[in-house]
Amino acid sequence: METFELPTGLQNRMIHRIEKDGVHRSEDQLVEESPLEIRLKYGARGQQRQQPIAVTMRTPGDDVELALGFLFTEAIIGKIQNVIETRHRPVQNLVTITLDPELRIDLSRMDRHFYTTSSCGVCGKGSLEMVESVSCYFPRPGLPQLEVETLAAMPQQLQRAQSLFAATGGIHAAALFDPMGKLLVLREDVGRHNAVDKLIGCALQKNKLPLRDQVLVLSGRIGFELVQKATMAGIPMIAAVGAPSSLAVELAEANDITLIGFLRDHRMNVYCGMERIITMME
Repeated sequence: METFELPTGLQNRMIHRIEKDGVHRSEDQLVEESPLEIRLKYGARGQQRQQPIAVTMRTPGDDVELALGFLFTEAIIGKIQNVIETRHRPVQNLVTITLDPELRIDLSRMDRHFYTTSSCGVCGKGSLEMVESVSCYFPRPGLPQLEVETLAAMPQQLQRAQSLFAATGGIHAAALFDPMGKLLVLREDVGRHNAVDKLIGCALQKNKLPLRDQVLVLSGRIGFELVQKATMAGIPMIAAVGAPSSLAVELAEANDITLIGFLRDHRMNVYCGMERIITMME
C-alpha cells in the first residue's frame, strides 16, 4: 500500500464518526501540539553558560523563528546581530540560541516559571509590571492608510492560505499584509501567540524590523499579549476576525496602533486608530 508523509504539524488518528446512518471508523487529522524548549547560551567568552528560558506548547515547524520571535518580544534581544548561532534539534524539541558575548542580559528580571501554554503567551510572568515591555519602535502617525475594501478582503486571503486549518479546523493563524492588501507571510500554530512570534522571528531573521508598513491579521481574538508583541515589532495596525479584550484596546490606543475586530463579511469594528482607514463615506 502506498503511504504518504503528513505535512509538519499534522497527525493522523483513527476515530469513531457518528452520523445519521450509524457509527463509522475513519481517519481524522489533528494539529500537533508538543513542547519546545528554548535555551540561551550567553556570557563572556570562556565563561559562557546555558540556561533554559521557556518551554512553550507549540505546533512543530518554524521553531527557530518561534524562538527568535519569543526572545525579541520578551526584550532579551533587540536585533538579529545579537545572535551568533541558532541550533535546532527537532527530535529533542529543542532550540538553542547563542548570543553575542558582548551582549549583557538580566534574566532574573523575567522571573518566569519557564512554561507557557499554547493559549497564553504571558503565563508565568512574575509581576504585572513585567507584562508591558518597552518597545524601541513606534508607528508613524496616521500611516499607513488602507481602504476599507482592502481590509475587508484580507480574511478570505488568510483562510485560503491556512493549509493546516483546512486539514484540521483547529489551529490559529497570523499573517502580515502590505497596505495594498498583498499577503506577505503567514504562520500557523496551535498557540495564537506562537504564530505571532513566528512571524516576528521571520522578520527578525531577514533584518526587516520594524514592521511600520504592514498589517497584522489574526484568525481569532485579540488578547493583550498579541498587541504587546505587535508593539515590540512596530506594527501599526492589527485586524482580527474575533473580538479584542479591553486591555488589548487600551494598549493599542496607548501605542498609536489601529485595532480592528470582527473583520468578516465586509464588516469591522474599529476600536482605535480610525485615522488610518480610508472610507468612501462623508
